[in-house]
Amino acid sequence: MIKILFVCHGNICRSPMAYYYFKSLVEKRSLTSMFYLDSAGTSSEELGNPVHRGTREKLKQAGIACDGHHAKQMQTSDYSSFDYLIGMDSWNIQNMERIAGGDPDKKIYKLLEFIQSDRDVSDPWYTGNFDVTWEDITKGCDALLEYVLERSR
Repeated sequence: MIKILFVCHGNICRSPMAYYYFKSLVEKRSLTSMFYLDSAGTSSEELGNPVHRGTREKLKQAGIACDGHHAKQMQTSDYSSFDYLIGMDSWNIQNMERIAGGDPDKKIYKLLEFIQSDRDVSDPWYTGNFDVTWEDITKGCDALLEYVLERSR
């Protein structure tokens, strides 16, 4: 089983968007049994909160439900529990490495690395533009799925 954790700052905008979108990709390709997926934030600011309304709306437009999500924080133990820890921006990566105590097994990636970009996923918390974030997330997740499947063969 391939275990992937999507991580952003608060676990209400970008990481749930990536988690639910990636989950839908896996379901559409009948690969659900191959994956264990989750999402988390690096901060405790939004603990217990649902998906942000902007993210919820983008997912709804794509026919993807996100009911029952409650923000949680990444734990040190997540590093050993997951094969891939996918951050949304450089700040997330720094915080993920701090929480994990480093990245000795090279499991921590920035999502847009999979489209050969060092850009950060646009943060709609600050920009208010969930369309740009959606574009970043979908491109990154599509490429991540292909990358992971290729490596698992």
